[in-house]
Amino acid sequence: MSAPLVEVAAISRSYSMRSGMFGRATAVHAVDGVSLTIARGQTLGLVGESGSGKSTTGRIVLGLEPPDRGEVRFDGKPMATPGTAAWRGQRARMQMIFQDPLGALDRRLPVATQIREPLDIHGLGTASMREERVRELLRAVELTPVHGARYPGALSGGQRQRIVLARALATKPDFLVCDEPVSALDVSIQAQVVNLLADLQAQLGLTLLFISHDLRVVRQISNIVAVMYLGRIVEIGSADDLFARPEHPYTQALVSASPAPGRRSAGRIVLSGDPPNPAARPQGCAFHPRCPRAIARCASEVPALETVGGDRQVACHLVTGAVTRDAA
Repeated sequence: MSAPLVEVAAISRSYSMRSGMFGRATAVHAVDGVSLTIARGQTLGLVGESGSGKSTTGRIVLGLEPPDRGEVRFDGKPMATPGTAAWRGQRARMQMIFQDPLGALDRRLPVATQIREPLDIHGLGTASMREERVRELLRAVELTPVHGARYPGALSGGQRQRIVLARALATKPDFLVCDEPVSALDVSIQAQVVNLLADLQAQLGLTLLFISHDLRVVRQISNIVAVMYLGRIVEIGSADDLFARPEHPYTQALVSASPAPGRRSAGRIVLSGDPPNPAARPQGCAFHPRCPRAIARCASEVPALETVGGDRQVACHLVTGAVTRDAA
């Protein structure tokens, strides 16, 4: 395996939430002790329900938000101080693809102008070189200069997402954070965009953090999958192994709800209730109020993320406890 391009070490991020004008401020732990490693050229899929902390993790990894604790290292170096020359150099090598392409684009400007914008900001190349780079990027995402002359409102959802992808690739980055990049698209268009992204990754040697709640898409594009629940990683492992043999009860429920050829819907695991309020995290394992297999220990002790075989790590007393007993 190649050396890691991105290393995330125990990052945490909290926000202060106040109920009403005179209410007491409460800390909301959006991300709590998350550690991840992404090798060059690989895709790490980050999955979980809405509110699990996936997008916040992505913004921290990209340097858009500072962690309260922990560290992010890019290409072996800590993230530079925002606003410095070193930070701008790092940011040129790291880009983001947003969920809503129409919201990510300026409706008042032709899309070719917006693709060129990162080149203008970072001062890359001459004016003629930038224009040629825009044409090259449009071809790379299977569009034409005719599309580049249009405004976002005159393009389809799939075409707009291709424009967002072209803009993200303008500075020839090494790393992309894809935050729900196809969730706003029709299923048929989703497949086209995901296939295009996979082709470009192979051609350009890109490293991806792919954030989604859609396990079908994550399974298609990811090498490694990390499952988040209420700000913490509860399971991580190779995509093929994790989908074939999920260990954590939460992962089992997610995988059972994802359609797959040859699997009966009768085997679906339906979780009771909704995810807890992050401002009132349950004691012990945060998943235990919804877990069909919870034991007394789950309500009092937070499970550590431990290796249970190969590259699989799981944070569950039931799984790691079984390994400990078997080893004894």
